[in-house]
Amino acid sequence: QVQLAESGGGLVQAGDSLRLSCAASGRTFSYYTMGWFRQAPGKEREFVAAINWRGSNTDYADFVKGRFTISRDNAKNTVYLQMNSLKPEDTAVYYCAADRRSSTYTTCDMGYWGKGTLVTVSS
Repeated sequence: QVQLAESGGGLVQAGDSLRLSCAASGRTFSYYTMGWFRQAPGKEREFVAAINWRGSNTDYADFVKGRFTISRDNAKNTVYLQMNSLKPEDTAVYYCAADRRSSTYTTCDMGYWGKGTLVTVSS
């Protein structure tokens, strides 16, 4: 069982940076693939970034490549999403998720979800 809590969202201007954090409970955090997802108003939830249990492999949606970076600190049970060069179209609720499987994040098929944190990017 894993419980997830996101933080770090807020209102920023286009071009600004923001770092999201996701704190996980449970002693087996290091066994999970972690992902960030987002859902904009009126749109479906979509994959943003993922990182494997060791932190050695990452994957990104094309629309964030070169701007966002996912990382994790297993000693702190925390995963991060560094977001640079933010655009108004990045406005969404951002969710952290975890799963023991390694590749289901591509279809947003994750076993555990946080409640989300709102990121608003003004133009």
